[in-house]
Amino acid sequence: MIPSSIRTVLKFCYLLPFMLGISCGDSPNKIKSDIEKSNLEEDTAKESTDVKTILFFGNSLTAGMGLEPDMAFPQIIQEKIDSLSLPFRVINAGLSGETTASGKNRIDWLMNQEVDIFVLELGANDGLRGIPLAETRKNLQAIINTVKEKNPDTKIVLAGMQIPPNMGQDYTSEFRRIFPELAAENEAYLIPFLLENVAGIPELNQADGIHPTEVGQRIVAKNVWNVIWPIL
Repeated sequence: MIPSSIRTVLKFCYLLPFMLGISCGDSPNKIKSDIEKSNLEEDTAKESTDVKTILFFGNSLTAGMGLEPDMAFPQIIQEKIDSLSLPFRVINAGLSGETTASGKNRIDWLMNQEVDIFVLELGANDGLRGIPLAETRKNLQAIINTVKEKNPDTKIVLAGMQIPPNMGQDYTSEFRRIFPELAAENEAYLIPFLLENVAGIPELNQADGIHPTEVGQRIVAKNVWNVIWPIL
């Protein structure tokens, strides 16, 4: 008579193939292949949930106006991320002509998705149009508030901007201060000046003198990368 402990072991050995979904006629190589396939599917599913999102929210500078979409600096950032095999995907939510007011109106639905890093690049069109600075500051803060309310864990990056002195020195100086002040108040990361080493250099800008060329966009991408790389 077979002792009960041995019968239990034998029963387990008999049932094990069925528990693993393996038929009795499967060869060892097929069993190994099935297990490896199952492991790969599990790893792939895990990787898909581990990919984080970087949302670039801005105007024509972010959209890459006048260039092919893959020449805009957010896509250049994606290329850099891919080259380093980092688990991040970039979403370019740049819209030509966007002001802080129109941005405030569309941010809510954009934040219905999970966003890990939010790069806010708005304000330049306000400054060029002479919109009251208090309004620009209020709208930028409202956008930041929405991001925080939707996802408190989102890391916020604010792109600093400067404008020509067309509106007077006081307006220009106060406009420039908006961005570092908001970044400090909200414990956000700051890109000191998005167009550093690009603005005012004719060969790095398109015919309008405002929007960067492909080479200019790569310099802008470097300015952005220097700030977001430590976050990644």
